[in-house]
Amino acid sequence: MFSGIFASYMTFLKKIQIAALLMSCFFLCCCENDEARIKDLNTKKIGVEEARNVDVKYTIGGKMKAILTSSLMLNVDESIPFVEFPNKLHVDFYNDSAFNESILDANYGKYKQYQSVVFLSGNVTVINKLKGDTLQCDELFWDRNRSGNEFYTDKPVRIRTKTEVIDGKGMDASQDFRNWHIKESVGHISIPASKFPG
Repeated sequence: MFSGIFASYMTFLKKIQIAALLMSCFFLCCCENDEARIKDLNTKKIGVEEARNVDVKYTIGGKMKAILTSSLMLNVDESIPFVEFPNKLHVDFYNDSAFNESILDANYGKYKQYQSVVFLSGNVTVINKLKGDTLQCDELFWDRNRSGNEFYTDKPVRIRTKTEVIDGKGMDASQDFRNWHIKESVGHISIPASKFPG
């Protein structure tokens, strides 16, 4: 009787061992790691949020400082996030009295959020509405941390005032474009106001 129970017990143990062996094989097959798949899981995906016909208002202390409009804005989530305006942008800048003192237009813009720097390119134009001075260039930067000289470039620029056209290379200017300085002047033409080109 004891040998019968022992034989049954041994048969039961063999069945458990076989089941355990089969389960182990199943888990080992399922746990095989595909190197490419693991890399894909660990790689940060770049997310791009898209907004159309945007109207972005920028305020400081409750006062309107700028309104940006663009037909397309892309918010790109990379290791260094940025906002991109690939299809032109227009910005109206306001003073503390809420007067629209200057405007900016460009074909392309890129804003690096953590650096507070904007890169502008393609037919960049800045106009001071009070003085009538106009800046034209192909590349321009705006940096909030450069108080009084927010706009700057090392590329060729053209500035038109009411009586002259000044060509140069490199420039610093205040955000309202009231004060500007060309680093290297390469041409200066005086023109009577009545004959100034539009």
